[in-house]
Amino acid sequence: MSTYPSRIVCLTEEITETLYLLGQGDRIVGVSGYTVRPPEARRKPRVSAFLNARFSKIEALKPDLVLGFSDLQADIAAELIRRGYPVAVFNQRSVTEILQMIRVLGGLVGCQDGAAALAAQLELEMDAVRAATAGLPRPRVFFEEWDNPLISGIRWVEELIEIAGGCPIFPELREAKLAKERIVTAEEVVRRNPDVIVASWCGKAVRTGRIAGRVGWGDVAAVRNGHVYEIKSTYILQPGPASLTDGLRQLHAIISRVRTTADDTGHRGTELTSQGLRP
Repeated sequence: MSTYPSRIVCLTEEITETLYLLGQGDRIVGVSGYTVRPPEARRKPRVSAFLNARFSKIEALKPDLVLGFSDLQADIAAELIRRGYPVAVFNQRSVTEILQMIRVLGGLVGCQDGAAALAAQLELEMDAVRAATAGLPRPRVFFEEWDNPLISGIRWVEELIEIAGGCPIFPELREAKLAKERIVTAEEVVRRNPDVIVASWCGKAVRTGRIAGRVGWGDVAAVRNGHVYEIKSTYILQPGPASLTDGLRQLHAIISRVRTTADDTGHRGTELTSQGLRP
């Protein structure tokens, strides 16, 4: 018998990616249907969506550990526990908690040193971006997690925006764990006048033209200056390595482009400051 779990079902993408980065992809026997990273993981049996799972398929795989994410998968976890399976559910909502998840996951599979090294490497990469943006003007950023209703970014996304050199326009909502607690009005977005809009609608493609065409949004700096962008949800809305690497890099590139455009055009009537863009 193996000392550590050897038949793992992952109900969420970031756990799958983390295990592969730790060199433990061969232990995974089932994955979420939304899994994208790494590409070879898509060859594993798909046993779940995000809010539901195929329990008979999971049982057929005979897992010795099932891993999930957050209260959103609580019902799935409870049913699997009732069926006698060991289940661990993470609930990371911040950059610090993502790094903690990686370290704890390493402990669960006997790769403590590898997990500590991975977390340290991710921290170094984030520190490099943070240092590169220190002291630079900080464009105001609206991260749109959903379009109807309008939902502002979850905590780890807002933190990554700051690391990437931006200034989130709804800082007071960053501690809100539930999406329904981060609903904002179109009028308030307009009033706060973001210089860049970054959208990522989990499960569907962003239509930047639809965002730009919203009633009353024509005078928003981001729309007026053509700074409405999409980052695919797999890169930014997964609380794991993808967000801390590719997601952060894309945010950094977008925010740098906005800053460069403002510099090249005389700030377009807006004063750039180290705290953000001030009308």
